Amino acid sequence: MRRARRAGWLPTVFAAALLLALGGGRQAAVAQSPTGDLVARTSLRVCADPSDLPFSNEKGEGFENKIAELLGREMSLPVEYVWYPQVIGFLRNTLWAGRCDLVMGTVAGDGELDTTNPYYYTSYVLVFRNDVDPPFSGLDDPRLKELRIGVISGTPPADLVLRHGLMGRARPYPLTVDTRVDAPSRRMIEDVAARSIDAGVLWGPLAGYYIRREKLPLGVALLKGEPSAPRMDYHIAMGVRHNEPDWRRKINGLIRSKQGEINQILLDYGVPLLDEQGGTLVSR
Repeated sequence: MRRARRAGWLPTVFAAALLLALGGGRQAAVAQSPTGDLVARTSLRVCADPSDLPFSNEKGEGFENKIAELLGREMSLPVEYVWYPQVIGFLRNTLWAGRCDLVMGTVAGDGELDTTNPYYYTSYVLVFRNDVDPPFSGLDDPRLKELRIGVISGTPPADLVLRHGLMGRARPYPLTVDTRVDAPSRRMIEDVAARSIDAGVLWGPLAGYYIRREKLPLGVALLKGEPSAPRMDYHIAMGVRHNEPDWRRKINGLIRSKQGEINQILLDYGVPLLDEQGGTLVSR
C-alpha cells in the first residue's frame, strides 16, 4: 500500500503505518480551506511526493503523475505540483494549507479528506521466484515455515506473517526511510531474485512495478484477508479537501469517463488490479 507509498505505500491509510506513509496523522480540521470550489482554476494543482516511485517523482515518472496528466488534459489545464514527502505533516503542509487541490492516492473513505470514487482496487501480495513449483498461493503454505520471508515492519501483512508462525525466520525491512536514498521495497524484490530470501510480502503496486521494471523472474500471489486480521485489499481513490463537493464531483466524472485509460496506465506499471466481481488478480 500510498501513497501512498506508502503502503510499504503507500503509501497510505490502510493502517496506521500506511497513514504515516501518506502523511496523515489527524490534524485539526480548521487547517483546511473551504474555498476551493469558489476559485477559478488555472491549473490542476497536485500534492505529491518528489521521490516516491512508482507513484510520483519530480521527473513525472510515476503512474500518479501520468494519471494527473491525463486529468489535466481532459480539463485543458496544466498540471502543477506542490512537492512534499509522504510523512506526517503531508496533508497539513499541502492540501490543507490550500497550496494544492488534489491528492492522487489514498484509501477510499479516509476521513482525513473527502475521497473520490475509487479508481483502482489492489492488494498486498506474496512475491516468490518463478522456479517455485507449485507456486505459493498464500502464507498458509506449509513450505514457507522453513523459508526466509521479507516483510516491511509495521505493515498489515506483518500481522499475517506472525499469525502463521513465520516471523522467526522473517527478514524485516524498514517502513520509514528517506526515499531519496533508500527503497526497502526494491531491496526486498532484489533479495528474492538473488535468493538472499525466499519470498516477500509487499504492497502489490510496489511489487508489480519493480518486477516489471527489472524484468525479474518472479511471481506473485494475492494475499487474502483473514478473520480478525488487518485487511489485505484496498480501494484506492483521490482526495480533496472537505467542503468542496463540486470539485469532488468534477474529479469523479473524469475518473468515470477515463477509467479505461487509467487502468491501462496502472497495468503498464505492473500494478495488480483486482476484479470487483470475482476478486481475481487481473494482469496484462
